[in-house]
Amino acid sequence: MKKIQCLYLMVYFLFFLSSVSSAQKKFIHPGILFSSSDLQRIYQTAKDKSSAGYASFELLSNNPLASSDYKLKGPFRVISRDGEFGNTKSLMEADFSAAYLNSLMWIATRDQKHAQKSIEILLGYADSLQRIPSTNDAPLLVGLEGTKIINALEILKYDFKRADPKKLERIIRMVKGIFLPVCEQFYASPAYTNGNWGPIVTKFYLSAAIYLDDQKMYDKAIRFYLHANDNGTIANYVDGETGQIQESGRDQGHSQLGIGAMATICEIAWKQGDDLYAALNNRLLKGFEYTARYNLGNEVPFKKWKDITGKYSDWEQISVIGRGRFIPVYQMVYNHYVRRKGLLMPFTQQVIAKMGAEGYDRDQPGFGGLLYLGSK
Repeated sequence: MKKIQCLYLMVYFLFFLSSVSSAQKKFIHPGILFSSSDLQRIYQTAKDKSSAGYASFELLSNNPLASSDYKLKGPFRVISRDGEFGNTKSLMEADFSAAYLNSLMWIATRDQKHAQKSIEILLGYADSLQRIPSTNDAPLLVGLEGTKIINALEILKYDFKRADPKKLERIIRMVKGIFLPVCEQFYASPAYTNGNWGPIVTKFYLSAAIYLDDQKMYDKAIRFYLHANDNGTIANYVDGETGQIQESGRDQGHSQLGIGAMATICEIAWKQGDDLYAALNNRLLKGFEYTARYNLGNEVPFKKWKDITGKYSDWEQISVIGRGRFIPVYQMVYNHYVRRKGLLMPFTQQVIAKMGAEGYDRDQPGFGGLLYLGSK
């Protein structure tokens, strides 16, 4: 069975790669997490109190990090999630979230104070940040915070006409000089992490590739998602038979973190005309349904398997840690598979109903009712 799955993956990968690499790709802008039609739809949703996504907009507008009066916690010369400078973790995460959420508020309200706040935050870091130390969590920092930075930049560059190109260039120099080298080092290293790391790094790398109109980077990110020798590929993270997640035996929070990052990669590629959601017969759908089903309180099959690194292969049973604590990753993928494609996701649908309006948790795009309900 494994050989058949690997053969299928190779055939799919070769076909996909030839389709995206046969000619220089013309990147769509805006087109990372949001297309131009998404921007218009988000604005209309936020204006209409009767719309299905309005409750999600209220969660955004009431979030202190989305305020145009937000006060910077930094900027810092060095940022880190762990080690000597680990004290900056929660502070810089709040700052980068505020930059991202203010860019969303610009879309939703057309109040230029939000766009200006987003630029102010990012420019502060661009003019002060000197390095990200090579600590254990450096790839996670870059993947999680870099995704916020790049998506805010894409919105500001292509939708805020008063954005100063020279200021945006200073910000992107920070991305290229400090953030992207951490990704390159991660990709160059032998597999050593649980599977959520790979898609977290890759969702940022793919975003940066689009912003920079860099086809080699784009293709590299796609190759990783489909074909890398890493726990964080669609083939290695989600079991093809049951949908079990590589981290299901670890805890439910990391499992949701991983599939959420994968959905983000798929959504970004979709905006560029490439369907990663369909990889391996819609395997990501199966992973979401398995995770939703278990976290709703149902029994699911579980098998012990050997992961790519051999380091995370001792889990004998599915973990109850974090069971039933849902994070806001379900609306985006449900919108694709069910609303766009007409497929069924009954357990994911139950999760959405149970959660109500989708908010924000720092590590995901969040606010699915506002951002993705009705996205084409």
